[in-house]
Amino acid sequence: MNIGYNEEQMMIRDSIAKLCEPFNDQYWLERDTDGKYPDEFCNAVAKAGMLGIAMPEEYGGSGLGITEAATMVQAITETGAANAGFASIAINIFGLNPVVVFGTDEQKRRWLPPIISREDTACFAVTEPNTGLDTTRLKTRAVWDGEHYVVHGQKTWTSTAQKANKMLLIARTKDESETARPMDGLSLFYTDFNHDYIEARVIDKMGRKCVDSNQVFIDGLKIPKEDLIGEEGKGFRYLLHGLNAERILISASLVGIGRCALDRASTYARDRVVFGRPIGMNQGVQHPLAESWAELEAANLMAFRAAAMYDAGLECGKEANAGKYLAGEAAFKATTNAVMTLGGMGYAKEFHVERYMREALIHRIAPISPQLILCYLAEKALGLPKSY
Repeated sequence: MNIGYNEEQMMIRDSIAKLCEPFNDQYWLERDTDGKYPDEFCNAVAKAGMLGIAMPEEYGGSGLGITEAATMVQAITETGAANAGFASIAINIFGLNPVVVFGTDEQKRRWLPPIISREDTACFAVTEPNTGLDTTRLKTRAVWDGEHYVVHGQKTWTSTAQKANKMLLIARTKDESETARPMDGLSLFYTDFNHDYIEARVIDKMGRKCVDSNQVFIDGLKIPKEDLIGEEGKGFRYLLHGLNAERILISASLVGIGRCALDRASTYARDRVVFGRPIGMNQGVQHPLAESWAELEAANLMAFRAAAMYDAGLECGKEANAGKYLAGEAAFKATTNAVMTLGGMGYAKEFHVERYMREALIHRIAPISPQLILCYLAEKALGLPKSY
């Protein structure tokens, strides 16, 4: 197994580092303050052809794998863009994975080039307020009326809904009472985000102000048959295929945030002199940072192992979830250690590490909690009884 970056991946990292130079800590601090969507950054990534890094070449992508996409998002977050930089482009990179795998040629030609060029911006409408992580119990309904699927329901924590003109939506096309299992009644759509039938209300949240999260209310949205992905009733299975890619990219991005925080903290510890010596000489400062370095590198190995398995077409659910768990815990600990290293200045926005901590917390929680990952691993890796 190759445990280092190959030549192509190093080129990706170098290209991203250069692309991100104008979008420094000050840029992201300003976006965290004013809440403006980072369109300049997103457009620069699109112009460089990076949004299609893992999309097929015949539709305008680069035809590379999730490994290269993970390399890219990690390089972005390492620059200080943190989760805001990742989340602003994430769905363009992996969100349409179900289309790539299960869509028709016509759907791919219609949908993929605009998402790669950022002519289209999409949101991911999955989570619901009354079901949370119990995704097979979703209540949003899509009822066929002979001409269209007519959708009624609610979604929550839908990112980028204020910007989106497209939506990847999972909805129930058969009632639970009509199916052997709840998942069998769920279907997946990619369709227009029609504001005549959809209301998106921004959730004021702790971090990542510039990339909106929303409560979404759908009332009578009509979806044509040609916007159904694959077969009716198999949407949850299609969604699962994309979730492993999502876990992997999140893991890599979290490691990048943690590395950035450690770099800032180590620089401060070398330069800050108290009692006639740099505080970095004190083991009480050194050890937490060194421990975080080790934990981040271990998480990185798991994340990229999962990526390699995914690109090889192997089942990687355990590895993808383990990577997300390890990276989520390690990144939050690393960013917290960075804040503590800077002491009072760690609490000041101008030193940025408090922003890293707030943004690392997002993916410690979402899209799956650490507790549920441990339940999943206990069942799938250890053969223990299912507990949820």
